[in-house]
Amino acid sequence: MTNSLFAKANTTDPKIDAYFDQQVMRKYNTAGPRYTSYPTAVAFTELDTAEPHQDIIIDKALSQLSCSKDAQRLSLYMHVPFCHSLCYYCGCNKIVTRHAHKADIYLDYLIKEIQARGPAAKGCKVDSLHLGGGTPSFLNIAQLKRLLDACKKAFEFADKVEMSIEIDPREIELNYMDGLAKLGFSRLSIGVQDIDAKVQQSINRTQSTAFIRALIRRARQVGFKSVNLDLIYGLPHQTECSFQHTLEEMQIMRPDRISLFSYAHMPQLFAAQRKIKDEWLPNAANKFALFRQAVAFLTQIGYDAVGMDHFALPSDELSIAKREDRLFRNFQGYTTSAAHATLGLGVSSISSINDVYVQNQKDLKAYYQQMDEVSHAQSKGLVMSKDDLIRRALIHGLMCNFHINKATFSNAYDIDFDRYFEKSLSNLTTFIDDKLVTNSDEAITIHDRGRLIVRNICMSFDEYLDKPLHQMRYSRVI
Repeated sequence: MTNSLFAKANTTDPKIDAYFDQQVMRKYNTAGPRYTSYPTAVAFTELDTAEPHQDIIIDKALSQLSCSKDAQRLSLYMHVPFCHSLCYYCGCNKIVTRHAHKADIYLDYLIKEIQARGPAAKGCKVDSLHLGGGTPSFLNIAQLKRLLDACKKAFEFADKVEMSIEIDPREIELNYMDGLAKLGFSRLSIGVQDIDAKVQQSINRTQSTAFIRALIRRARQVGFKSVNLDLIYGLPHQTECSFQHTLEEMQIMRPDRISLFSYAHMPQLFAAQRKIKDEWLPNAANKFALFRQAVAFLTQIGYDAVGMDHFALPSDELSIAKREDRLFRNFQGYTTSAAHATLGLGVSSISSINDVYVQNQKDLKAYYQQMDEVSHAQSKGLVMSKDDLIRRALIHGLMCNFHINKATFSNAYDIDFDRYFEKSLSNLTTFIDDKLVTNSDEAITIHDRGRLIVRNICMSFDEYLDKPLHQMRYSRVI
């Protein structure tokens, strides 16, 4: 990679300049939800879990789904909490262990949960399956086969099922890709974060860039149709110079998708982050510059910006969905699936089925104990009101497409848009005055200058934010 390309990637571009208005960011870089759901998980309330024969809220939702027009559209999400080592930046629900046998114990309980939920889903067809964590690649191929066999016995699978998995490149061999492909996985997400040695050491995640390249090559050779790489900006010791090497590596690896996340430093919530010293972190201006640098470079080398933090090649399904206004959002981020039907299985997993959210026990010991006692692990949840459903559609529409046609939305939900959202629309005044948003008779449109603060704009329509539990629970938008 030449220095001329680096210079070209940072020349003034009117579109990028409009996208990265520093005055806007100084004014609006506050904390707010990422809106992978609405209402957010903070709004979930405790469920009664004591009675073994009670009507289980998630089984009710599954039974209703099996009778609906969307019966063939059920996604499975399974959480694997184990990691071989602790990444200091991570805020995910995970258990760090080197004891592989713990995975077999966990699978015993996870399969028990799968078998218990299967009957209520009779009539539904699973068309997608995703393994997240933690580190799903903590499981070996034989363990993954055992898990998938249990799923196929308990649930009816569609003829074509899209299967995806998140992996840690540090603890697997190259032929792990072969095993995944034979099991039917076709989508892969690899945590890269940053390739700089000093940054990796500071977050306790040292890994081989050459091996990641080899993993991607092997994945494509064995038939994977999509590879996503995760990057994080704002990590300790990151500079524009060091991060440029990471970005240039993306041009070499050429993944189908890139997820570019902001590091949220919240040591008061995540103990591991206390190992990262504040003075190691880029300040707000430097972090903003890193984000601008990444967006400028990735769009220049041919990626489409999707939503607020994803990038995809023009040929990728995510990019196509964006162009055709078919982009949606769920707990895994941006997706092409419109179905509000995801069954979460495993510790801490969240189900979203039509108007119901349910979260399993977040503590592994509590998960095991409740599965032993009542054969389900649901801990918190929410049955959405009509207003919740309407606001979810609006917020996710803005998060995905930055535009809402009022007439189309009013017809879909049988409301008068301006009257229904009168209070919320008044909250947009500051954004309108700053020329970030247009609120016309026909539509709400977020302009390029406002896209980076789409979370702030969506907060105008959030009816839960003034409640005490929602205060000080979110990361900054940049």
